[in-house]
Order: sequence, then structure tokens, then C-alpha cells
Amino acid sequence: MRIYELGEGTPEVAVVGSIHGDEPCGERAIERFIAEDPVVERPVKLIVANEEAREADVRYLDEDLNRAFPGDANAESHEGRLAHDLVRELRGKTVLSLHSTQSYAEPFALVDEVGAVTRAICPHLPMEYLVETGSFAAGRLIDHAHTIEVECGLQGSESAAANAYWILRAFLSATGVLPAPIEGESEPPLSLHRRDEGDVTVFRLLDRIPKNPAEEYRVFVDNFQRVAPGDLVAAADGDEFSADSEFYPVLLSANGYEDVFGYAADRLGTLA
Repeated sequence: MRIYELGEGTPEVAVVGSIHGDEPCGERAIERFIAEDPVVERPVKLIVANEEAREADVRYLDEDLNRAFPGDANAESHEGRLAHDLVRELRGKTVLSLHSTQSYAEPFALVDEVGAVTRAICPHLPMEYLVETGSFAAGRLIDHAHTIEVECGLQGSESAAANAYWILRAFLSATGVLPAPIEGESEPPLSLHRRDEGDVTVFRLLDRIPKNPAEEYRVFVDNFQRVAPGDLVAAADGDEFSADSEFYPVLLSANGYEDVFGYAADRLGTLA
């Protein structure tokens, strides 16, 4: 675990990258930000979490770190011990956790539930969608710290690394670590500007979409877009699956998870 602290005093804000070693965007965003030698208005902690997995370019060494929280100092697994140490470093802080995915090219956020911190910060981040994980947060960092988890784009892509950097800066502005950006002084890519500036559509996870063992998988619907009853959703080796009821796909991908295609969600409304 590599830790940077900027500013004077005890940080109440933190950014975490590379919880998964095969997702370099968070580490790259943090290193890019640190290299700029920024002047901060309140202290902040920035952490590259799973350095060993990152060096090996694998998701994890022993177990998925983002399913291992709160961890145990005496755990047999590397990630179990690391989860314990990371929770200790983040205790009492408002946290941004940077990730990437194989399912969706644009950034979106996940929280355990929408609360005051989420309402204060997420409308200022350059993304359109926010997902409540609810009971599906077990073992994840968002279940054990005041965390906004952001999927920054497609895993390993240059755009995910660039998105992660601008999301980091937006988060630090929203939490008072950085001053509000002066218009035109520094701007994120146009792809990060929401169509309806300031509005974030909120979804809540309802169920997993199971994926049976197969040689070839396909998906036929788009993430965050309404699926009607009877719509063809996915196929495994030619066995096709249709929707029983209306839902909105989240993290849906042919290749992202071993045992699920993704999740079915309900659309709740918007944050402004």
C-alpha cells in the first residue's frame, strides 16, 4: 500500500486507486495528480492500495480485495490483511475509490445507499449515473467506509485513466481540498460533460443476472437502458435468456464476471 498525504493536519478526505491490480486507472490518476505538486486547501490522503497485485497486473493475489472488507490483521490471505489495514487508514474519512470495468465505457458511481455525502458530492462529478448497491455491497469498501466508488471506463484504456484523473479533481473540488475550477482554466474531455448538467440518474440493484458455464457468451441489451418484459437479454452457448419483468441492466457484460452477466436494477429518479 503506497500512501501520499498532502496539506497540514489530519485528512478527512481520501482517494483510493488500484484496489484491483488489473485496473491501472486509479494509480495513474493519483500519480498524475501528485506529480503536479498541487496546493491543497485542506489535507487529503491518496492511496494506491494493492501494489503487489498491480505489479503483477492481476486482479488479486489470494482473494478479491473488494470482497474482503473489513479484513483481519491475522488473515491468511494478502488481501484479507490489506483490507484491515486499508479500513484503518480510511476510518472517518470521505472516500473516492477509483475502478474500471469491462461493461461500460463511461464513468458511473456506486454507493451503498444515497445519503447526505452522496447528495452533496455526486452532482458535482462528471457522470450521469449513480447506483445504490444495498445488500450487494457485502465485503466491498463501500460497506465499511463513507465511500463513493466510481467505475471510470473500460479496463486498461487510456480514456479510463484520463477520466479517473478528472473525476479525482472534481471530487477534491467538491470536498474543498481543491478550489472550485475556474471556467476555461482546466477542462475535462467533452465526453465527461453530462447531457443534463447537474442531474444524476439514480438506480438501485435488485438482483443478479446468473451466467451458466459456457464457451461463448453474448449480451443483447445496453447498460442503464430500460429492458421490457420479453426482451432478449443474453445467451450462453446459444441458450438465450429473456426478461421476465422490466429492469435496467448495470455492469452487464459477456466477460466481466465468472458467474453473473451483471445486475438488474430499478430506476429511482434523479439527484440535482
